[in-house]
Amino acid sequence: MIENNANPAPPDLKPGHTKTDSASCRDDRFKTLLGATAWARLPKAIQRRFSKRLLGDASLAYQGRVTQMRMNPVGRALAFALRALGAPLPFDRTSVGRSAVVTVTEDAATGGQYWIRQYGRAAGFPQMVGSSKRFAGPTGLEEYIGFGIGISLRLKSTSTGLYFISDRYFMKLGQRRISLPRWVCPGGLVAGHEELGGGQFRFTLELAHPLFGELIWQDAVFHDAEIVGGLPS
Repeated sequence: MIENNANPAPPDLKPGHTKTDSASCRDDRFKTLLGATAWARLPKAIQRRFSKRLLGDASLAYQGRVTQMRMNPVGRALAFALRALGAPLPFDRTSVGRSAVVTVTEDAATGGQYWIRQYGRAAGFPQMVGSSKRFAGPTGLEEYIGFGIGISLRLKSTSTGLYFISDRYFMKLGQRRISLPRWVCPGGLVAGHEELGGGQFRFTLELAHPLFGELIWQDAVFHDAEIVGGLPS
């Protein structure tokens, strides 16, 4: 959405503030997890994207396209098996070249964020992948994929990107947290957010197993988007 400064601000906004300004505030959670030195290493565009805390029912919607998708036989079998848990992994190689949308919304109940990813397919409905990022646990950041299953994440920064790296898989049953033995886990997961310039970034997802090698690789390119949705009440 492009703001036209010639138009007066809506009556529910203060002069000089856009709807985007009123729907977000400064967020230092990712900066705190990384530390000042590692945070400063990131491109400014990535710093901006991960410094917005959404308010009310506002969402950030990034639009793009899947550019690459690879799966070996083990990875394909795993992705299809996990459809019973809500399909947390991409499973359809026909998504390559098709539209993709990532939506981020604040999770007021946990103080985290909801991430919804939508991937187009050659036939049928798009695949929907939902998860919840929470600022908790031994590493300070966890991702829940449903059914009490979560992944502790570590952050790594470079001069070109921010990477979310799996540390331990676990299951939460009520207040009890059970670390899953590594032999039942699907392998190491790395999700990357790499700056391309010109308001574009690359999202990469790699799942690799110590015995079965690279199970899944996905690459998609997105462009910056404005905050959408209503203002906080």
